[in-house]
Amino acid sequence: MKKLKHNKYRNTGVLFELLVRQIATDTLNNRDSNATAIIKKYFSNNTDLSKELKLYQTTINEVFNSEYKASEFLNIILNERSKLNKKSLNREKYNLIKDIKNKYVLEDFFKYRITNYKENASIYKLFEYSSNDSPKQHIECKSTLLEHMTGKSKKSVVESKVNESYSKQPKEVRLLAWKLLVENFNEKYTTLTKKQRSVLKEYINSVDNSEKLKSFVVKECNILESALNKINITDDVIKIKVNEVTKLTAKLKESKIISESQVLSLLRYYELYKELKKVYK
Repeated sequence: MKKLKHNKYRNTGVLFELLVRQIATDTLNNRDSNATAIIKKYFSNNTDLSKELKLYQTTINEVFNSEYKASEFLNIILNERSKLNKKSLNREKYNLIKDIKNKYVLEDFFKYRITNYKENASIYKLFEYSSNDSPKQHIECKSTLLEHMTGKSKKSVVESKVNESYSKQPKEVRLLAWKLLVENFNEKYTTLTKKQRSVLKEYINSVDNSEKLKSFVVKECNILESALNKINITDDVIKIKVNEVTKLTAKLKESKIISESQVLSLLRYYELYKELKKVYK
């Protein structure tokens, strides 16, 4: 039995997520994104890639209250995957990677943080499983996905309901929602300070919760603490609140892993500093 290996270069869920991340990075750098055209080309409704992507996303987004239901659902997903035209799917993946390689440096393209990477990898292995592969790995991958689908996370439930509601809307409504989302993002982005932008870029460009990201956050916390201490605050109530923020940044520096919520907190602390500078010049 040969070992079942994950290939991120052929994982449809990972590739799509990377393209979305690339669009975010290009937007942050005020440049047009080639990834937008690539998504439109390869993930339109009539491609096998779009059909496989839907299977990836459905598996990750669905939530069940029992392992039996999740297992039956996963069996249906695997059955639907077996119906796809493998020759056509492989050709589309080959051309997709070719286009990505023509527009981006692959080493840089694949460095972004991926949401649910472990789950995407497990789905890929199940999709690619054959009788010559290790059955133990097949069980481990399936177990990983069953645990994910039965996690009963409140966030997962909410996101699943939102995605389901969104997908049922007419095409015109979905396009309008996307347009409003982009405009809202651009509007918010223009108000960020230079420091906030650097924090956001570092987070988006980090591969994972690496030491590099941790060092960056610790450095930024030290800079922020020093800057807050230099402000001559005369209001006692505000002083107390600033001291609380300082304690929170100290706690943030002790974190072993930097999460998305912690990065957002750091952005809010810089927002506080910006407002304080307006009052105490």
